[in-house]
Amino acid sequence: MLPAIDALRIQLADRHLDAQALLASCVESIEADAGEGARVFPHGISPAAATQAITSDALRRYGVAGPLAGIPISVKDLFDVQGEITRAGARVLPEHAATRDAVAIGRLRAAGAVFVGRTNMTEFAYSGLGINPHYGTPANPFDRETARIPGGSSSGAAVSVADGMAAAAIGSDTGGSCRIPAALCGVTGFKPTASRIPLDGAVPLSCSYDSVGSMAPSVACCASIDSVMAGETDAPTPPSSVRGLRLAVPAKPVLDDMDAHVASAFERTLSRLAAAGAILREVEFDSWNALAELTLHGGLVAAEAWAWHVNMICNQANQYDPRVLSRIRFGSQQSTAEYLRTKGRRSLLCRQADVELQPFDAVVCPTVPIIAPRIAGLADERVYTSTNRLLLRNPSIANMLDLCALSIPCHEAGRAPVGVMLMGRHMSDRRLLAIGAGVEAILRRTG
Repeated sequence: MLPAIDALRIQLADRHLDAQALLASCVESIEADAGEGARVFPHGISPAAATQAITSDALRRYGVAGPLAGIPISVKDLFDVQGEITRAGARVLPEHAATRDAVAIGRLRAAGAVFVGRTNMTEFAYSGLGINPHYGTPANPFDRETARIPGGSSSGAAVSVADGMAAAAIGSDTGGSCRIPAALCGVTGFKPTASRIPLDGAVPLSCSYDSVGSMAPSVACCASIDSVMAGETDAPTPPSSVRGLRLAVPAKPVLDDMDAHVASAFERTLSRLAAAGAILREVEFDSWNALAELTLHGGLVAAEAWAWHVNMICNQANQYDPRVLSRIRFGSQQSTAEYLRTKGRRSLLCRQADVELQPFDAVVCPTVPIIAPRIAGLADERVYTSTNRLLLRNPSIANMLDLCALSIPCHEAGRAPVGVMLMGRHMSDRRLLAIGAGVEAILRRTG
């Protein structure tokens, strides 16, 4: 993993490092024989990356440097990058080069970022496992001999950060697609309130739930990336003191079916937060108990995906990943009335959840309840489906209730990665990032 963005910025500013050397370091990691570069970047390194790095170094010599000048960032293959083809991990989209950047990508470009390349993903972002039959599945950086899943759908994004192929990664998050791979690969992942960052120029999965997120070595890194994509001033996000924080600890359903390793890491995390002065309160949220009502026939995600894909499926169904195709087709079972009722019910639950969260600074729970399973073990359809549902269960709560959420590594060094998730109220993103930075400091100091 590369140093944090702030550390890289200091080295670049002091001329101890330049953008070209930093990019060369990423390329070396991508091209390493024993690495996963070919599956993380199945379409290779961006042909414009070297020019961007050269330009960044030239501009810096003239005193021109944006907040991300020279920082190498990978881009999930869901976002348009001018001059490059957006495939969304699929084989059915026309291979036309984008004529303009997605809004989030354009803002990163204006801030001086260097785009390393386009990262692999679950086809059309429709699974939390990260498996892709078209371009291969990058193996999780932990226990690579066992070949564990990276998590999805932003699979290559998380591995690119964990393996030092990029300083940060851009992903999408519809039901946990940034936070699941972040937790399983041992990096930090952030899902903002959906409306903060425009989705223009991104292949949609669900217009109701899609959001533009990031993965990076630290909370501060994610905060820097997020502020740029949101069009805000890249101001520092100082850590909040953990002492006195009111943290809600729900039991159901987020603590169900935890494996022993995740349970141990989570309990240790709660103990450290309590010792640092956080106020932990076990709670049950009525709004969470009603979320199953939003998932009938695949819920809003399946309905909105079906509406976008129906014409392509009629003509090219055999080109889809069958597991993704079956999930999209759930949407065909919904009537217009059912879709509108689900939309209305979701709005009510979002308002109810906001009231329930008012007494707390954040909710804390495991990001996912298990460590990364073996890729080979998911060949069975029933195991694939049940594991996918289990990984999506906790993080999707934030998407359904329109919250912001953050996954932070909480495992001991050398052990299987585990993420602890913090969730905050709608549009409390910067506050949640400050809380996350404080929690991160406690975990790193004591672990």
